[in-house]
Amino acid sequence: MSARTLTLIALSLVLGLGAAWMANNWLSARLNASPDDNLQNVVVATVEIPFGQMVEAQQVTVVRMPKGTVPDDSFAATEQVVGKIATFSMLRGDILRGARLAEHLGGSTLASLIEPSKRAVSVRVDDVVGVGGFLLPGNRVDVLATKQAGGNSNAEAETILEDLRVLAVDQTASTDKTQPVVVRAVTLEMSPAEAEVLVKAMSEGRLQLALRNPLDEQKKPAQPLAVNQPTAPPPAPKPVLRRSGGSGGGITVIRGIEVKVAKAQL
Repeated sequence: MSARTLTLIALSLVLGLGAAWMANNWLSARLNASPDDNLQNVVVATVEIPFGQMVEAQQVTVVRMPKGTVPDDSFAATEQVVGKIATFSMLRGDILRGARLAEHLGGSTLASLIEPSKRAVSVRVDDVVGVGGFLLPGNRVDVLATKQAGGNSNAEAETILEDLRVLAVDQTASTDKTQPVVVRAVTLEMSPAEAEVLVKAMSEGRLQLALRNPLDEQKKPAQPLAVNQPTAPPPAPKPVLRRSGGSGGGITVIRGIEVKVAKAQL
């Protein structure tokens, strides 16, 4: 074997070892990369999660996404979302956010969908009151009250509540249906003061629900409260003088219902 051949073999070995060393360093750098890079863990849905359903472990997974594209209220681990209630329907691949989840503190899942300052009140409906069956969870409605005034032939109608959210129809809180369904009861979300107005109106007359466009946020202006003006006291009656007959020459003084007789000084 010539010296030239030995030199080529040695050079090949050196280059091969150098390439292997560089590849090993590159792989080690990738495997030992610092977690503080431009990516972060984000919990996303692997299947569709309907409105009002409890999130289960098999419905979510963790992916890596650039930090600039991740919402501030996202979650980094599946343990943080399992057991929460979906307040909005989520599709496969959607990022789970805190604004779309609620804590389940026991009881029915519907109770977790109610805002802390609101209440849920059910209204008995038929195919007319229920807008022909087109009311579905998530819709917004107005409540109109009708009551008789001055006789059976006269009736008054008034919008007593506006822009209320429909939480459930009958015993269904899912929003995956789009076909009209005739139901017997509708559960509405409202404040405690609005609940008192609704219950009072149910006892006085008939209710009607009006379906709103979801983009319509206009409400009628609030009526100013009537302020009772202080009434001035009635003026005091003026005294009436009458000269009484007789030798005494007295004067009769009449002040309202009070009558006095005074002697006249001559």
